[in-house]
Amino acid sequence: MVAALTMAPGVHAQTAQTAKTVPTSQVEMQLSFAPLVKQTHGAVVNVYAERMVQRRSPFAGDPFFEQFFGQRMPNRTEKQSSLGSGVIVEANGTVVTNNHVIEGADEIKVALSDGREFPVKVVLKDDRLDLAVLKIDAKEQFPALTIGDSDRLDVGDLVLAIGNPFGVGQTVTSGIVSALARNQVTEGDFGFFIQTDASINPGNSGGALMNMQGELIGINTAIFSKGGGSNGIGFAIPANLVKVFLAAADTGAASFERPYIGASFEPVTSDVAEALGLDKVLGALVVRTVEGGPADKAGLKPGQVVTAVNGIGVEHPDALGYRLTTAGLGKSVALTVAENGKVRELTMELAAAPETNPRDERTIAGGSPFSGVTVANLSPRMAYELRMPAEATGVVISRIEPGSLAARLGFQPRDIVVSVNGTTIGSTADMAAVVASEPDFWRVEIERDGQRIRQMFR
Repeated sequence: MVAALTMAPGVHAQTAQTAKTVPTSQVEMQLSFAPLVKQTHGAVVNVYAERMVQRRSPFAGDPFFEQFFGQRMPNRTEKQSSLGSGVIVEANGTVVTNNHVIEGADEIKVALSDGREFPVKVVLKDDRLDLAVLKIDAKEQFPALTIGDSDRLDVGDLVLAIGNPFGVGQTVTSGIVSALARNQVTEGDFGFFIQTDASINPGNSGGALMNMQGELIGINTAIFSKGGGSNGIGFAIPANLVKVFLAAADTGAASFERPYIGASFEPVTSDVAEALGLDKVLGALVVRTVEGGPADKAGLKPGQVVTAVNGIGVEHPDALGYRLTTAGLGKSVALTVAENGKVRELTMELAAAPETNPRDERTIAGGSPFSGVTVANLSPRMAYELRMPAEATGVVISRIEPGSLAARLGFQPRDIVVSVNGTTIGSTADMAAVVASEPDFWRVEIERDGQRIRQMFR
């Protein structure tokens, strides 16, 4: 039986999973997906995003052409369009898609399978997770897909992918779940994907990956291809992550927050597994913890390996991040930890990154090498916003004005100012005091991606 599609807004019912079997006769091999597709395809939409871009004249800045032709060849503004897919997940017109489908768009529309088009507004988006929630601007009930439990997936399960590849129109492809918990798929910092051999091509991004109960179990987001087409390796964001992201959007959150752990992790290698007495090369190796952070309070220590969260195995550090994120802020999780051949359970509270040190942002002007930068005191909250390690401390450059002296001298956002003229910079107040002294000579030491860089300016 196929699960019903429509549901009350904000409710994500789950159907009981039927027993899994393989075809045993020619008759079973000739069964069709058509009834399932007919009942679900209306919830998959095309997403059209348009943005205005400035096209610079090839002769701009050329003194010869500017002298003789003046502004006869000015810069041009062009409209740029992109196409993707989306899934209606609530009957009130709430749509989930990929962030990269609508990133930078000035105008976004969705087209339903019946040909109707509607404008939408962005409710919530996050480029780290590559997810976005849109709301159709219309007061009517729409067909919606029930969000399933992606943790129930097994390798070999049948799945359908629905989207609009290459803009040819809504397309359905079938395949199986090829793998789970894939990481290092995209350049973002999210690394937990469902892998499928169902054909996924450009334009499928944001479309639905469904199970045989008609439930959404993933948002198609990436392909592994050198030529731009499907090679039988596609990736989808698991539905359980979509659930927590959608829940944040439903509460009106301005941004999506992941739990602050206060620790850094590395993958378990075969050498590490042997040294720690592990029988499998799986888990997240604790490298360091932040004093007073959630991991430290839970009792995690460097050298330990987290092997499971709430009884679910952890394959790598990205899987640990996924399990904690889908558990949700304000919750407690049980961590299974291996150390010295022994296993024990720890409990960790999940909370948002705190601003333990007031940021006190200050913008520097004048004739110093830092002219045009905005500096702030680092805290776990500031580090999270700037995508820096949670344990980072000191004074960080949070923004740089384009074209400023600091930008021309090569300073970059996320640079930590360690010292100026031998004075250690421990706060933005220290920074302001050094700049106000207006020395004739500047000896600057900064930290960038863990490397110390020393520069001198006059």
